[in-house]
Amino acid sequence: MQKLVLLGDEAIAQGAIDGGVSGFYAYPGTPSTEIMEYAQHSKEVAAKGIHRTWSANEKTAVESAIGMSYAGKRAITQMKHVGLNVAADAFVNASVTGVNGGLIVVAADDPSMHSSQNEQDSRFYGDFTMIPILEPSDQQEAYDMAYSGFELSEKCNVPVMIRLTTRLAHSRSGVARKASKEQLQGSLPADPRQFVLLPAIARRNYKKLLDMQQTIQEASDNSVYNAFIDGNDNSMGVVACGLAYNYLMESYKGKCPYPVVKISQYPIPRKHLERLKNKCSTILVLEDGYPMVERMLKGFFTSDLVVKGRLDGSLPRDGELNPNNVALALGNKVTEGQAIPELVRNRPPSLCPGCGHRDVYNALNEALAAYGTGRVFSDIGCYTLGALPPFNAINSCVDMGASITMAVGAADAGLVPAVAVIGDSTFTHSGMTGLLDAVIKNSPIVVIISDNSTTGMTGGQDSHGVGRIYEICKGLGVDEKHLRVVNPLRKNHDENTAIFKEELAYNGLSVIIPQRECIQTAARRKRAAAKE
Repeated sequence: MQKLVLLGDEAIAQGAIDGGVSGFYAYPGTPSTEIMEYAQHSKEVAAKGIHRTWSANEKTAVESAIGMSYAGKRAITQMKHVGLNVAADAFVNASVTGVNGGLIVVAADDPSMHSSQNEQDSRFYGDFTMIPILEPSDQQEAYDMAYSGFELSEKCNVPVMIRLTTRLAHSRSGVARKASKEQLQGSLPADPRQFVLLPAIARRNYKKLLDMQQTIQEASDNSVYNAFIDGNDNSMGVVACGLAYNYLMESYKGKCPYPVVKISQYPIPRKHLERLKNKCSTILVLEDGYPMVERMLKGFFTSDLVVKGRLDGSLPRDGELNPNNVALALGNKVTEGQAIPELVRNRPPSLCPGCGHRDVYNALNEALAAYGTGRVFSDIGCYTLGALPPFNAINSCVDMGASITMAVGAADAGLVPAVAVIGDSTFTHSGMTGLLDAVIKNSPIVVIISDNSTTGMTGGQDSHGVGRIYEICKGLGVDEKHLRVVNPLRKNHDENTAIFKEELAYNGLSVIIPQRECIQTAARRKRAAAKE
């Protein structure tokens, strides 16, 4: 079959396409975004009629994927690690409903927080829900896991999680394709009550999930993705999870002197680990993210076995693994180059020249000058960069949708006026319910929905809010006298500042919608139009 050079994200997408998927469901989130984008740009996907439209948020994506599974077809849903928090209600319950068509949930973790609020490890979600977890060590495994994951899901009657990290998601390697499978024809569940989680049915389903654990464990013990690799030096054993296996091999140019257990499928493969324990009195655990396997081994083995890793300081407790810190943990020398010159050191990101968010913050800062600082609650998107100089305009960034609800809570505490800044895509993701709270209470806050008609921070994907923000706010009950649309341009600065001041002085809920297309998507649109 054809061999391609693919990102880890793209390998997962192509594996799912070749594995007979009928639907991709996702909300953009780095480092998972390219999975859906690959599907959207694939002529093969279009020819096969595979669903590939962005969802409003991760929860709706997972629920839609569960619906496709219910209808007897294979679905894949993908998100970044914090997106799994948004989807957790549906995701956790999906292990209890079980599946009809195979269902894969991709969680792309971001150790080192390259573009995230935390380093959370999605393997804990998979372990919590008692489903198989697949963690590729390279792009070929990412492809193979997506390709065969649907059958594993259908065999075990549960969703399957594929967990990858930024470094694998955004690096390229050669991938050999397999023969393409046909999509399933679709069929309703054999048990018509399988997906009805009334307590009596849920209890029955939960017992089935527990009974399935032996099958899931055996699948891991016998998985082609897990292996025991013997070595000549039994003074230490190594457990290498996912991408960490590559860092281990890099330290020894492909031949590690110590016995190694490679883990790329969970639950942890007990038979391989028992064998390692019987050979070695010390085990070093290499895993990207939290010390999950390290903790498990400390509890799994009751002997005097010494387990080393992130918990004992052999590896850093935070950040992603890399060849250097893995080599140091193994006791190997590390050769470092010269220090990076100041001229080329990393610089913090900034809003694009000409970005409409700049004009929003310039007007907001001037309008707020009379009230003092510390009252602007922001959200997650390009506009979060308003926290940095020269604007220094915002005081919070917690999670998607939190700007409005935090402003409501702050106003309840007496911080009046409080201001929320949120983007159009984040608003339709998880801001609408917060605005409804504010409408019901007529909270004395100003909500600024900075509408650039795209999901800008992740590359300009379609926003569900395009052309709809005003009507959504009106439908939620915002008083039209305090529902204002402005054009954030430098020439309109004085007019916009005056509007901001008016609404800050109002003792009730105001919504201001600065509306101007993202300059990046506008430029792309014009280039595309010129080619036609």
